[in-house]
Amino acid sequence: MTTETTLTPPSLATLFWAFSRIGVTSFGGGISGWMMREFVRQRQWITEADFLSGLALTQAFPGINVVNLSIWIGYRLRGGRGALVAALGMVLPAMVVAIAMGAVFGYVSQSDSVHFALAGIAAAAIGLSLEMGIHAAKRAFDGLLAVVIMVGTFLAIFALEINLIWVVLIAAPCSVGIAYYSITHKQGGVDG
Repeated sequence: MTTETTLTPPSLATLFWAFSRIGVTSFGGGISGWMMREFVRQRQWITEADFLSGLALTQAFPGINVVNLSIWIGYRLRGGRGALVAALGMVLPAMVVAIAMGAVFGYVSQSDSVHFALAGIAAAAIGLSLEMGIHAAKRAFDGLLAVVIMVGTFLAIFALEINLIWVVLIAAPCSVGIAYYSITHKQGGVDG
């Protein structure tokens, strides 16, 4: 697990190009897994714990999770300007490429090779998401109650197909309560 980060934050240009590369080269999902690998392991701009905390926080906000995560990472590294640059880096180049690819796909959509290639890209994206999910789950195994919340949330969404909003409205307060209880008891009680 990475615990050290780069002492000097990246320049705004470096931040823009790092997010642009991820936005343009990530197909079919799994972007947050790619971001974790890039910013935590390779560049060491933030710690794994910071990344996973940011991921959890940004998933609770409305909007596109990876854009929210880009804003959060950019803000952590370079403040408000970093947040703006990271979001623009994630969205603008990818939007241009998506429009161009959409136009090209209209011409080649009947080819079986294209569909096989897209299925392979989707499989790789699922693998990235699974890797990040396993890392997040390992960090979340902090007692029996946390495991019950994780398993219960998975079953509610996957097996019972309960609407995600209801699951979040129930599981989020339970998770916050468990985390609060765990933190205050590890510190020997609440300071007050």
